[in-house]
Amino acid sequence: MNSTYLASGPLVWIATIGITTLLLVASAKALFLVVPFLLAIILYYILYPVVRRLELGGISRETGAALVAGGVTLLAVAVMIPTLPWLVGQSISGEAALGRYLEGGRVLIDRTLEGLESEFGFLKRMDFRAEVGSKVDAFGRTFMQEQLPQALLQAAMQLPSVLLAPFLAFFLLRDGRRFLRMIASTVPNAFFERTVFMFDRVHQTTRNYFQGLLKLAVVDAALYTFGLWLIGVSGAAILGVVAALLAWIPLVGSALGCIMIVLSAATEFPSDPWAVYAAVGMFLCVRFLDTFVIMPLTVGRSIRMHPLPTVLMLLIGGTVAGVPGLVLALPMAGVVSTVVGTIGAIIEDPRLHARHRFAKSLMAKRLNADLRL
Repeated sequence: MNSTYLASGPLVWIATIGITTLLLVASAKALFLVVPFLLAIILYYILYPVVRRLELGGISRETGAALVAGGVTLLAVAVMIPTLPWLVGQSISGEAALGRYLEGGRVLIDRTLEGLESEFGFLKRMDFRAEVGSKVDAFGRTFMQEQLPQALLQAAMQLPSVLLAPFLAFFLLRDGRRFLRMIASTVPNAFFERTVFMFDRVHQTTRNYFQGLLKLAVVDAALYTFGLWLIGVSGAAILGVVAALLAWIPLVGSALGCIMIVLSAATEFPSDPWAVYAAVGMFLCVRFLDTFVIMPLTVGRSIRMHPLPTVLMLLIGGTVAGVPGLVLALPMAGVVSTVVGTIGAIIEDPRLHARHRFAKSLMAKRLNADLRL
């Protein structure tokens, strides 16, 4: 099957952007269901190759899905039991550590402003350093007292719904194929081939996108960890993993990752600005490799959309649904584009409509013949 099965053009773009925007708005209203479903899809594409291998080995799909889902659940419980006490200990000292990192960032900004004032006299006459320093201090106090507790409360409210992800992943593994067959059975025979193509294209798009993101996260985490270790930043592995996962959020995630790495280097080496410069340079090198080397080899062209609607969807997703919209915009747009393109190709193909009319006429003749008998 090739691209002739898909329609393209401005109308398809407009329909894709409009439908995806409506879905993003609905997702923002039902975030408690969207988050576990998104995690379930990621788990599905991680576990699907294992279930498929068991199925090829002679085990039924239902049994394979139960074995894999049960094994993953037991593994998660085994990992969480010793991890929970460590997490509790980290949460107790987390506020103090965050305050230390913010203080390191404030010192870095203060020294940078001092250097600028020494270079540009008009900044010193404006008392630029004191003005910016007061605004930074006010932001730090507001963040620690208001924004951080609110963000932690929202994350805690989402935690119970996240526990639904393994159960949703299990049902996707067990009943996903049956659900698609049920939908395909309702499609007229003339359009059946295009419908099968659409299902396959949607499956390939979502699988390539999420598996590509997982591979990208692994490579990014290794690169960040190695770079931070060379600089001498403590906790390089944890910082590397967090920065790699933040990269899943377009635009905003990269900025947050850069700020986190810079604050860590500034806190570890308050009197050595070259460590901060090295951290910034390392981050920019990894992002450069992501854009031009790693991402084309992992995520690649899984979405298969023109750059213009892709950028528009990122802007719209961030506007209507915030950070979840940034994460969901591209895969959702890719799926919607496939569905809209397939439907458009069916509408534009006169041969399919002729086949459908002929099939309906044959059915009518058969019914009339049965009535005469």
